[in-house]
Amino acid sequence: MKATNKKTSYALITGATSGIGYELAKLFARDGYNLVLISRSEERLQQVAGELRQQSAVDIIPLVKDLFNPNAAIELYEAVKQKGIDVEFLVNDAGQGEWGKFIDIELERSLDIIQLNIVSLVSLTKYFLTDMIANNRGKILQLGSEAGKMPIPLLSIYAATKAFVVSFGEALANELKDTNITVTVLLPGASDTDFFHKAHAENTVTYKEEKLATAENVAKDGYDALMSGESSVISGAKAKLNVLKSKLMPDENTAKSTRKIMEPSDKSIEKGRVRSDHAPSRAEREHINQVTGGESGDYSTSNSNKGSSYEL
Repeated sequence: MKATNKKTSYALITGATSGIGYELAKLFARDGYNLVLISRSEERLQQVAGELRQQSAVDIIPLVKDLFNPNAAIELYEAVKQKGIDVEFLVNDAGQGEWGKFIDIELERSLDIIQLNIVSLVSLTKYFLTDMIANNRGKILQLGSEAGKMPIPLLSIYAATKAFVVSFGEALANELKDTNITVTVLLPGASDTDFFHKAHAENTVTYKEEKLATAENVAKDGYDALMSGESSVISGAKAKLNVLKSKLMPDENTAKSTRKIMEPSDKSIEKGRVRSDHAPSRAEREHINQVTGGESGDYSTSNSNKGSSYEL
């Protein structure tokens, strides 16, 4: 296998402006890898690129793309190729969910989530994996979730998309086992990022009352597994236990259990968690609030397409 030259090696990370994606970008930069950072908001993307430039001497290329757009993946790939960049590490981190009963969520919003979490992820994997095979080197990190191992009422579309990501990623890892290319699926549990605010799930039992995994710990677990060539990693003891329980229980019982923690919390608005303790995720929420006038969700204030190409 050709040795990696960090001076010319790039990691492309979607959902890079907050949460796990931001922490993964820091880890790559710390180890001397150049970055291509993808996000929907140009202002927020430039802020993050500036922060990372102060922390490291690597080349950082911010590219604004809305991965809810069906054409975004090919446009992103072509933009990277025009810059003469060979992506050695692809991190498909961007993803969103929407809280509520499926019947109450607008169909366009559900299809947007499928576009972001599945179609864009598959498309980017296809484009960049083709180059990796030609170069006979590369690593791909797919952001799954413990949700991909169980049904989750009130977050049904998100959980179903993550089930696809988990299955797709682990199958690809097997298909590529005789090559110099590895695929790793990262399965975190509920994490302290801006995911719940984007999903309008900030008043659920999970967000207001449960202990959440830190973005830093989840990113480190994923990064270490990626560099070791592992096919998958469940991040954190709590997530491991939840996945184990879902394997042992009938799906009907698992759905009853997961619904309880996705129900609205009995705690008042003033009590329980109200914002992320992760500074970059909190900064993103503050920026979104400035753009939208304080509305929950994401940059778009319409009921459909509230999401952006950001992380969980």
